[in-house]
Amino acid sequence: MNKLFENIFEKAIKWLNRRSVQALTPLQRAKAFVVLRRLFKREIINAFLILLGVFSAAFGLKSFLLSNDFIDGGITGVSLLVSAVSGINISILIVVLNIPFIILGYTQIGRTFVIKTTLGILGLSICLATINFPILTEDKLLVSVFGGFFLGAGIGLTMRGGGVIDGTEVMAISFSKKTGLTIGDIILIVNIIIFSFAAWLLSFETALYSILAYLSASKTVDFIIEGIEEYTGVTIISAKNEELRLMITRNLGRGVTIYKGTRGYGQGVDIDILYTVITRLEVARLNTEIEKIDPAAFVIMNSIKDTKGGMIKKRVLH
Repeated sequence: MNKLFENIFEKAIKWLNRRSVQALTPLQRAKAFVVLRRLFKREIINAFLILLGVFSAAFGLKSFLLSNDFIDGGITGVSLLVSAVSGINISILIVVLNIPFIILGYTQIGRTFVIKTTLGILGLSICLATINFPILTEDKLLVSVFGGFFLGAGIGLTMRGGGVIDGTEVMAISFSKKTGLTIGDIILIVNIIIFSFAAWLLSFETALYSILAYLSASKTVDFIIEGIEEYTGVTIISAKNEELRLMITRNLGRGVTIYKGTRGYGQGVDIDILYTVITRLEVARLNTEIEKIDPAAFVIMNSIKDTKGGMIKKRVLH
């Protein structure tokens, strides 16, 4: 495996720098090799996430939504709606209707995003055209919930991998820069229009079930994008900051960042401000420990979608 990395490294360096890798010092070679290996590993993980997302979305569509003429929001929903009304193959529609947004994504986001998005959309189209997923249920409520769940999981995993399989987000980003609307507002308006057409062209009942599928999908996307765990950022202002710091690092096994601050009330005394990130399940325990040390401590808590690095992902062992 190391030999493979070395070969890739040498080719990458020659391509980027237009010179022989031998021109680099041993230390530069070692550092560049480590960076390239990390990038390579990350892209392998991203590719796996996109592949898994494509299969999940295809499974949700063919095993649940397509068999009942249900739709979803966004460009995928438009593709499902057009397919249900016209009979055009959904595999073709997903590719054709996303082409303008792939082009838009190149100008708004970048080439890497477009490459991953294109591969994700083509992969979804191929899966829908070639793989015969089983129809697991005909119960409309189950179809809405689980169809939306698997489709949302596919969209979320693909986004985790650095691409999308639905161009709505790209369109929303572009329009939000030109209007006073937020990305969420634009997506909501687009989906209202889509489901209104679904009620008119299909049936009111189908539109309602489709809205349920969309809600299930959107919640699943949020769950995957924001992380499985929920984190809480905690800011603590206390005269007993050293005792609290030791409690957090030793008892909870969490890292602490110390800010230098000055009290705005009174004589303006300097004070250390503690900041740490914990999981949702540790909030009660932290509050209990703070009460033991300093009941008068000023504590601020705010939700965090996800974290990277530090001591939050891996506990310190004692």
